[in-house]
Amino acid sequence: MHSPELSLRARLPRIRLGRPSNRLVIGIAVSAYLIISWMILKANGNPPVRFHLDASRLIDASIAIKIHVAGALSAFVIGTVLMLGVKGRGLHKTLGYGWVVAMMVTAVSSFFVVGLNGNHFSWIHGISAWTVIGLPMGVAAARRKDIAKHRKHMTGMFVGAMLVAGLFTFLPGRMMWSIFFTA
Repeated sequence: MHSPELSLRARLPRIRLGRPSNRLVIGIAVSAYLIISWMILKANGNPPVRFHLDASRLIDASIAIKIHVAGALSAFVIGTVLMLGVKGRGLHKTLGYGWVVAMMVTAVSSFFVVGLNGNHFSWIHGISAWTVIGLPMGVAAARRKDIAKHRKHMTGMFVGAMLVAGLFTFLPGRMMWSIFFTA
């Protein structure tokens, strides 16, 4: 018979972002973001940065950008719930498939969003290609009951393709920066 303490412990969320490799990736990404943002702001005369919500650039954006942002926001919310929630249950599976669809929409729509490198693909499209390949591998691992590999693929996608790539959409001068900040 199970004691109440074990049952509660089994139901507590297991957050995988604390693994050393994920912490290293997040730490490097945040450091790079801060350095690059500082360089961009310094090149523009160090203007003061203030929070300022203005969605007009998103409203005026192309349909590809709107689809991309909708997919990314959905994937971020669902992914956060999955990372914090109990793994392996029916809700996890249902939300997981929703997350895979949202990530795939985000990755595929990114191929129609150019501008960081003129009208060409940038390094961030490499992350999108990795996502399109890696998502089915993560799903296949779960179907094979290879939970360690499934966890590695999906946590890697959440950290790399969602958190790290998402962080760099907030560089000064980019659309997401202009929606939330003013300098």
